Parts: sequence; structure tokens; C-alpha cells
Amino acid sequence: MTISAGDRMPEGTLVCMNRDGPKEFDVTELFEGKKIVLFSVPGAFTPTCSKKHLPGYIGNFKAIKQKGIDAVACLAVNDIHVMHAWGKSVGADDSVLMLADGNCTYTTALGMELDLFGANMGRRGKRFSAVIDDGIVTLLNIEPPREFGISSAEALLKQLL
Repeated sequence: MTISAGDRMPEGTLVCMNRDGPKEFDVTELFEGKKIVLFSVPGAFTPTCSKKHLPGYIGNFKAIKQKGIDAVACLAVNDIHVMHAWGKSVGADDSVLMLADGNCTYTTALGMELDLFGANMGRRGKRFSAVIDDGIVTLLNIEPPREFGISSAEALLKQLL
């Protein structure tokens, strides 16, 4: 079942890169007591994700934070080394947390898995953006297949009060 506004984020684990290397963490830690913008992309280094989606959140990071957001995180069904390299290549640095869901388990728990076997990309995640306030989804924008717009940083920024 796909998550909806008003739902609690499911439990699970993701991986991020820190100074000591890859670190698996409980997702509850990320959301607990914080207001987080989470956006998902179908794949690192893919054209729309690399030219528009992630760069939009990097470029609008300060404006998003000024709206009371504690952190901005990017989720993709890729391994952590790919996510880390992709983040470095587009200048995510310390602005956007690059979260890896290499086995698609957390994305599946969200109900956001995407079958891209026909494009030789396997299972991926749908393109979406969300605001999570203390573990509760307060805003959710899910893109129709092959589209980009409502999950962009610019669209989300207009929705933040």
C-alpha cells in the first residue's frame, strides 16, 4: 500500500555515507522530532535526476531550510557508493543527505517501488517529494510515470508555509 499524507513513515533501514564509510541507520532516527523534506528519484546519474531533480534541491536548500525544514534527503534504489559519488558530482556536499536503498526494501515499504525491467533498470523507486514532520507524512507529491514537475524543489517550496 502506498503511503499517504497523514500516515506514519514505516520502520526500516537505509544507508548513508559518513566520514568512516557507509553507515546503515534506522530511519526512525532520521525523522524523529524533525521536519524533513524527502524526495525520491528513479536512479542516480540518470538525466532528469542529475540535471533537474537533485540540483533543484541543492540550489533551493537555503530557501527550504528557511521554511522550518531541518534536513533535505534524497532517496534512490542504488548502492551507497553510487549515491555518494553522484552527490559529490553535483555538489550535494553537506546540503542534501544521499540515502541508499540498494535492495529496494524501504522503497517497497513506502509502496513506491517502480518496475523498470523493460528499460533494463530493474526495480527502482517512483519520483516523489514529501514533507515528514516527526515521522508523519504531512505533504506528498507523487509524479506520474515519466514526468517531472510536482516533486521538484521549486514546486515543493511553493507548498511550504
